[in-house]
Amino acid sequence: MMRIHKEGTVTIIIVLVLILILHFIIHHWVDSHVIDIAYAVLAIAFFIFILSFFRKPKRNPVADAGDVLSPCDGKVVVIEETEEPEYFRGRRIQVSIFMSPLNVHVNYNPIGGEVRYVKYHPGKHLVAWHPKSSTENERSSVVIADGKNELLIRQIAGTVARRIVTYSKVEEEVKAGDELGFIKFGSRVDLFFPVGSEILVKLNETVRGAETVIGKFPLP
Repeated sequence: MMRIHKEGTVTIIIVLVLILILHFIIHHWVDSHVIDIAYAVLAIAFFIFILSFFRKPKRNPVADAGDVLSPCDGKVVVIEETEEPEYFRGRRIQVSIFMSPLNVHVNYNPIGGEVRYVKYHPGKHLVAWHPKSSTENERSSVVIADGKNELLIRQIAGTVARRIVTYSKVEEEVKAGDELGFIKFGSRVDLFFPVGSEILVKLNETVRGAETVIGKFPLP
């Protein structure tokens, strides 16, 4: 049985009400059995899509010491060394994962540890794969420290996604694979590793949140 994420409750109710209102209008004002059937098919398909978007699958996170799990489902679109200006203000290895509207949109903690930093930024809504989306789009940054290393996770809204939910709170202790938040309707998540980390995924690789190991922190 498909579980539905709590972030979808209001959206699902609104969509269902709109579908029923349109059904009432079409059924009473359009004298066409064919249109009635066509609308019913399209409405059911759309409602199933909305339910699917807010699905909450069961995941089984398994991570060894130093492992960094994927924060979401999607495709790896960036692997590069870059300057991280918000928190570290220095060189980091960036790994970006793009989530299409068909992916699960739950976000997960890639590592366990203490939350050191949480900050929401309003911004633009460039397409999620745009190079400037990481610094100019609506976004939320979270830094988790495992005692030896710090990892920055950045949730980024895309053109369609305009609501980022982040559950993390500063000084909170979190576990790898627990829910970090949710982004609605197409988006991206960036990870910023310490330089010297081993990245285990490749460009265009498909990853699963809370299960795929994205990389390993450098040895002490």
